[in-house]
Amino acid sequence: MRDLTSESITDTVIATLDGAKDRRTAELLEALVRHTHAYVREVGPTEEEWATGIDFLTRTGHLCTPTRQEFILLSDVLGVTMLVDAVNHQRESSATENSVLGPFFREDRPEHSHSADISAGLAGTPLFFEGLVTDHEGEPVVGAPVDVWHSDTDGHYDVDVPGLQGTAMRALLRSDGQGGFAFRSIRPASYPIPGDGTVGELMRAADRSLMRPAHVHVVIDMPGFQRMTTTLFPSDDPYLEQDPVFGVKNSLVVDFASHEAGTGPYGNRTDQSYTLLRHTFVLAPDQD
Repeated sequence: MRDLTSESITDTVIATLDGAKDRRTAELLEALVRHTHAYVREVGPTEEEWATGIDFLTRTGHLCTPTRQEFILLSDVLGVTMLVDAVNHQRESSATENSVLGPFFREDRPEHSHSADISAGLAGTPLFFEGLVTDHEGEPVVGAPVDVWHSDTDGHYDVDVPGLQGTAMRALLRSDGQGGFAFRSIRPASYPIPGDGTVGELMRAADRSLMRPAHVHVVIDMPGFQRMTTTLFPSDDPYLEQDPVFGVKNSLVVDFASHEAGTGPYGNRTDQSYTLLRHTFVLAPDQD
């Protein structure tokens, strides 16, 4: 390991991985070394530029909390999240496509009953959501755990709503005997991804838009099926073509139908116009 040069150092570092107990770990690390070294050779960063990069990653880590994940957001805006998903989920055409998880998923979400109001009383256009979970043959999937979460009418998730105690616009639901689930909330809005951290710095440096189209997140993780992490977008949103996290797919752009005030789904009366969203989620069988 002496007298290493810019040509010999890569093979020398890779050779140190030969003793790894787990071969997959060795494979992952070897590729990381090869591609990182190739990047350095290609762009030839100065020592100051490399230090700036290290500082960027350090500050990204410091921004991460139980309710904010700056590294996930960084992965999203670099297109890595969607690439990892594409590599890992080669599904048959009938299955619902995946999209990004995003940085606002929370494990400490409440479980709600069928057709519950999960808005926590926040103001906004009422949203009635009716979902159906099936397998690839169209048979209902009963008892599937369904996570849902979305922003408010100002584009804020509950963790960013001033003065809000507890959670809102997020829930864990269970599909019923016909595979259905439902909830009431408020219609989400387009919003900028967090721009006050390191990802915001990157986006401004690249002159990229921070605006995400409005959407509702849905995760269904049912034994016997592949985990589905997806997002539904309204077809009339002006930001569909510039999603900064590359999560929009044609099959996930749906009609957020507007209705006049009156009696909405589940017999609920509303004195203002409301949005009705219906969608069927098709799970792919477990690859194992």
